[in-house]
Amino acid sequence: MNVKALLKDTAIYGLSSIIGRFLNYLLVPLYTYKIAAESGGYGIVTNLYAYSALLLALLTFGMETTFFRFSGKSDQNPDKVYSSALIMVGSVSLLFLALVFTFLRPISTAMGYAAHPEYIGCFALIAAMDAVQAIMFSRLRQQRRPFRFMALKLSYIVLNIGLNLFIFLLMPKIPALLPVFQRFDGGVGLIFFANLLCTFLVGLLFLPELRFLRLGISRQLATQMLRYSFPLLLLSLVGILNQVADKILFPYLMPGPEGQVQLGIYGACVKIAMIMALLTQAFRYAYEPIVFSGKAKNDPDTLSQGMKFFILFANLAWLAVIMYLPILKHFIQQAYWEGLKVVPIVMSAEVFMGVYFNLSFWYKLSDQTWWGALMSGIGAAVMVAINFIFVPKYGYMACAWGGFAGYGSAMILSYIIGQKKQPIHYDLKRIVLFTLAAAAIYLLHHFVISLLPIWQGILISSIILIIYLYFIYKELKK
Repeated sequence: MNVKALLKDTAIYGLSSIIGRFLNYLLVPLYTYKIAAESGGYGIVTNLYAYSALLLALLTFGMETTFFRFSGKSDQNPDKVYSSALIMVGSVSLLFLALVFTFLRPISTAMGYAAHPEYIGCFALIAAMDAVQAIMFSRLRQQRRPFRFMALKLSYIVLNIGLNLFIFLLMPKIPALLPVFQRFDGGVGLIFFANLLCTFLVGLLFLPELRFLRLGISRQLATQMLRYSFPLLLLSLVGILNQVADKILFPYLMPGPEGQVQLGIYGACVKIAMIMALLTQAFRYAYEPIVFSGKAKNDPDTLSQGMKFFILFANLAWLAVIMYLPILKHFIQQAYWEGLKVVPIVMSAEVFMGVYFNLSFWYKLSDQTWWGALMSGIGAAVMVAINFIFVPKYGYMACAWGGFAGYGSAMILSYIIGQKKQPIHYDLKRIVLFTLAAAAIYLLHHFVISLLPIWQGILISSIILIIYLYFIYKELKK
């Protein structure tokens, strides 16, 4: 395995994601300081973006991974594979838009947004464009063009932040625009329209990538790709359900203003925990092209080392967020702080998801993707069951533990079945050692360091993290 190439690409993809997420974090305090917790407005944001994530999984129907799989085959033309994938995703997205706008009002009413059907129409357009762009971004990853990838991602983010700053800082002060601001739930609805505009403008920057559409679509190739992607569609749907089902179900399980307020608090605090999702995403962007093509393709040593490196850095990121939480919590307004107790739980669930991703290659590379759908489905069922049983009584804490149990179940199942189907010799000794060290550091922080004055605690935490990072560095040198 070319560890240097993996780390280099991870750093570039991670830089774009880190910068992007950091800039988006600037929106979290903006939203939480400008949208009162008791108004439930941030609950609307959390709920609709959860639907958006589910729609994206539906409209891409596993075609990102399918594109990597087929473009890496020696008997396939990557340009033809790309053209076929883009046409299929684009056609499904157009059909989806036609259905949504035909039945916009009944759909909006069923989702609880009868007063604002324009929100649903807006998100339908965003989801359709995001689906098409997902294939285009996958193409950039397959071509190992991380800098263009980063430039396009950041262009969206910078523009989106600028529009949001205008909405919440300037619009309320402009008398002519104040009625528009108030009409859309105190600026909440305008967040979605800003997203739509930014997504459209990034789509314009992708126009050069459309030249490959002239290659058309091969019926035989499309049939093979759809056969491969269908289990991935199920896998993707249940996988995303593990991430967003709680936020979609919450208004039904705890209806009324109180439920919307709790969902907003939970959604704001989860944003802090998303640093772990950021690491997983950056690692995935760099790791997938290496595993699916080249000399490292299906190499057990590659899979083993990838797992170890991911867990080592995931432990580091987990500890960093926990130990710097006294600072990070100021990214959200104090009225939302009561939900900070979900952060360690949600981050642990994200670690499980990352491990599950690393375990998933045995069925992806052997074209047995239905195994992934089955295991993710079991994990989603566990998560949904916990939400249905416990949310009405325990609120958003049940959401956090539901995700923990759901991802944990899928991870354990994938390891057990994978070791029987395609045994990989993971370095369990080192993985367990570093994980136990991270757990010991957490207990030390929870029972001792967190009781110290804040800056003393931060100083001691920083020293401990540097020592932990040093041992990771020593491990990488082996």
